[in-house]
Amino acid sequence: MSVLLIALLAIPALAAAILWALPADTGDRVAAIVGSIVSGLVLVGSAVLWWRLLRPDTPDLDGAQTANVVISSYGNDLPRTLPGKIHAFAETDSSWIPSLDVRFHLGVDTISLPLIVLTALLVFLCCLYSLRITPRIGRTRSLIALLLVIETGVIGTFSALDLVLFFLFFEVVLIPMWLVIDIWGDDHDPAGRRRAATTFVLMTVFGSALMLLGFLLVHRQAGTFDLEVLGSNPVAGGHGIALIAAILIAVGLAVKMPLWPLHIWLPDAHAKAPTVGSVLLAGVLLKLGSYGMIRILLPVLPDATATIAPYLAGFSTVAIIAGSLACLAQTDVKRLIAYSSVGHMGFIGLGIATMSPEGLAGALYANIAHGIITGLLFFLAGAIKDRHDTSDLRAIGRALYARLPRIGGLLTFACLASLGLPGLAGFWGEMLILLGAYHPADVLPRTTFLVLMVIAGLGAVLTAAYFLKLIRQLNQGDPAENPASAFAVDLSRIELITWAPLVVLTVVLGLWPPFLLDYWTFA
Repeated sequence: MSVLLIALLAIPALAAAILWALPADTGDRVAAIVGSIVSGLVLVGSAVLWWRLLRPDTPDLDGAQTANVVISSYGNDLPRTLPGKIHAFAETDSSWIPSLDVRFHLGVDTISLPLIVLTALLVFLCCLYSLRITPRIGRTRSLIALLLVIETGVIGTFSALDLVLFFLFFEVVLIPMWLVIDIWGDDHDPAGRRRAATTFVLMTVFGSALMLLGFLLVHRQAGTFDLEVLGSNPVAGGHGIALIAAILIAVGLAVKMPLWPLHIWLPDAHAKAPTVGSVLLAGVLLKLGSYGMIRILLPVLPDATATIAPYLAGFSTVAIIAGSLACLAQTDVKRLIAYSSVGHMGFIGLGIATMSPEGLAGALYANIAHGIITGLLFFLAGAIKDRHDTSDLRAIGRALYARLPRIGGLLTFACLASLGLPGLAGFWGEMLILLGAYHPADVLPRTTFLVLMVIAGLGAVLTAAYFLKLIRQLNQGDPAENPASAFAVDLSRIELITWAPLVVLTVVLGLWPPFLLDYWTFA
C-alpha cells in the first residue's frame, strides 16, 4: 500500500509534466481527457487505499481499532482531549536530508484519508467539467496541468508525517493556484484578478513563514520533525517557547483556513477565480489549515494549545458572525459563497478549539461536508455566471426557477445543505461542534465556551437568513419581468454528470453520518 500512496503523489505530477511537454498545437479537449483519466485513476487509487485501511484484517494494522482516531490523554493535565498516537497506514519512512534531520515520511489514517479521497474527487470532477466547459481565455492544457500539480501538493500535505515535508507540500500548492487565479480568472477585470492573485500569494507566504518558524521551535524543543515521534512525546508546557511555537503555527494555519481577521484574501480570490479554481480553493485548499491544526497543533503542543484555545475559539466565533453579516450585504453570488466559507471555517475552528471528542468529530465531519457542499455551490455559481456573463445578482435578475428550473432547484438544494438543514451533510458537523462547545475539554473555561456556543448558534441563524435571502432574491420572482436570455440553456449533460456525485454525497452524509463518524473513535 505504501507504493500506492507514492503513486497517488507521483502520477498527477508526471502527467502535468507530460502535458506541458506536448506540442503547442495539442487540443484542449485532449488535455482535458488526459486530466480526467489521470485524476480518475488517482480517485480509484485513493478509494482502494481507504477500503484497505478500513478492513479489519489489514496486515499493516494491529486490528481495526488502531486505524481509528483515538482521543486520549497526554498526562494528567489534559484528560480525554487530544488526538492520540498516529497509527500510520501505507507508511514510507526513509532518511532524506540527514544533516537537517528531515525524513521522507508518508502515511495515512482516518483523519487524512477522507480528505485525500475528497481531493481526488474534486480534481476529477474539475477535469471532467473542463471537457466541455472551459474559461474563455483558453490554454486549457496548462490549466489542467496546474490542477494536477495542486492535486499532488494537497495529497502530499495530507499524507506528510514530517513537519518539513508537510511545509514543502503545503507550499507546492501556492504557485499553481496563484497562476490559476491570475491567468484564468475574471476576464472582465484583469486588474482585479491580478490583485486578488497577488493578495492570495502574499498572505499565504506570510502564513507559511510563521508556520515554518513554529516548526523550527518545535524541533529545538523536541529534537525531531517526525510527527509519529512527536505524537508519542509531545512538547510539554503551556508557556515560553512552546507557547510561541503554538501561536506561530496557529496563525500560519489560520491564514490558510482562513479565520478572521486573516480572511481578507479569500473573497476576492473566489470572486475572480475561474469556476474550477473556486471549487478547489474552497473544497480542498482551505482544509489544509484546519487539517494542520488537528494533525500538528493539538497532538504536538497540547499544553500550549490549551493556553491559546479560548482565543482561537473567540476569533473563530467572530469569523462566524462576521462572515454571516458580510453575506447579508453581498450583491455578487460568488462573493456571497466565499464569505459563507469564512463562517463555516469559523465553526470548524471553534470545534478544534474545544479540544473535546465531540468538537473534534464535528470539525472533521464539517471539513468533509463543507468541501462537498461548497464545491457544488461554486459549480452552480460558475454555471449561472457563464449563462449571464456576470455573477452580480442585480444584473442576473430574479425568477431563476422559471428560467433555469434545474439549476435553480440544485442551487436551492445546495443552499439548504450549507445552512445545515437536518438530513443533509451540513447538519452534523455544526451540531457536534456546538455540543463540543457545551462540553469543552476539562482544562478549558466552560463559561467562556458556553457564551461562544450561544453566539455561534446565532451565527447559524444568520447563515439560514442569508441563504434563504439568496434563494428568494435569485430563484423567485415574476418570470415576465425577468425574461430568459436567448443563450440561457438549463442543466447540460456534462454538468449533470459532474455535479451528481456531490449531490449524492450530500444526501448520504446527511442521512448516514456513521459513514465517517464510525471511524473516528473516542476514548
